[in-house]
Amino acid sequence: MRCEPCEVELRAAFPASRLADLPTEHQRFIELFVLAGGSLKQIAEQAGVSYPTVRSRLDKVILTLRESIEASNRQANKKPTTLPDAAQVLKAI
Repeated sequence: MRCEPCEVELRAAFPASRLADLPTEHQRFIELFVLAGGSLKQIAEQAGVSYPTVRSRLDKVILTLRESIEASNRQANKKPTTLPDAAQVLKAI
């Protein structure tokens, strides 16, 4: 990170969000999904496409995210991430 006006530079390993690592179109879909309250039907109606089309896009996002997590875990020599972490996430909100 660098601030050009003050000429300060900071170098470190900053962990990136898993969602930030997804392709932009997947990030946009996640935004739509959250703003639609998780309703694929609502997204389909707003986009003028069929429900199965929207579901297919969600499946692609899920697959890409799982592959990203698995690759990250392999690099860190960790065991696969499972849903029990969801309890910690929900408690933190």
